[in-house]
Amino acid sequence: MARQRAAWWMWVVAVLVMSGCATTRVADKGHFVERSVTVDGRVSRYQVFVPRDAKAQRGALPVVLFLHGSGERGSDGHRQTTAGLGPHLRDHAREFPALVVLPQAPEDQEWSGINNRIALAALDATIAEFGADPARQYLTGMSMGGYGSWNIALEHPTRFAAIVPVCGAVLAPRAVRASLFVESVANETDPYAAIAERLKATPIWMFHGALDDVVLPADDRKLKAAFDAAGAGDVRYTEYPQGNHNAWDATYADAAMWGWLFAQKR
Repeated sequence: MARQRAAWWMWVVAVLVMSGCATTRVADKGHFVERSVTVDGRVSRYQVFVPRDAKAQRGALPVVLFLHGSGERGSDGHRQTTAGLGPHLRDHAREFPALVVLPQAPEDQEWSGINNRIALAALDATIAEFGADPARQYLTGMSMGGYGSWNIALEHPTRFAAIVPVCGAVLAPRAVRASLFVESVANETDPYAAIAERLKATPIWMFHGALDDVVLPADDRKLKAAFDAAGAGDVRYTEYPQGNHNAWDATYADAAMWGWLFAQKR
């Protein structure tokens, strides 16, 4: 009996030790948590990437709002982490230094209207819960989310310290996606000049693939020219010569982009 009791206690100790190791492993790297927000009666789930040592950095954490592309739409609250920035965060969970908010747009909808309000409500909730620095809010999105980045930035031109639209555009890319465009400049004679005039004080870095046949790079080229003509400050454009529509993997793997982004403050 004594031998059985001793063996049982050894097993308990082993379990506790392994549990402690598991806790340490989790604490040693960032992780995703799921949250939800209600706007105009609609409940929407979103994900937050919480970096390691987040509690110790409360009040000083940068925060990134990421808008996914068309393929990640839905209501599962998870698919938006499977392409673009989400995989990069999982691969760099130990060293990525910022909070990231990943809302999700419903099937067959764009980043506009209530979806943008939900995204911003999720950002506000994350800033309050985890103590992000309001002066270090950043906005990025890919493809449909690139359009969304322009939509939100134009609606809130003084909120974000910098924005990084990836393979986005201004006008609808194809007839079958007639609802995908930058809404607030849709009736402007020159929508590119209108965007440049309204956002010329915001640091911006656009990325696109030269061979993109889904969202053509022409709009980003016109935007860069418009920003230059408007005398904008720090507005950059990188075009990958051999890149097609997936410009996001190269963009989010670019250490220079992240270094530039996190150096910006409002």
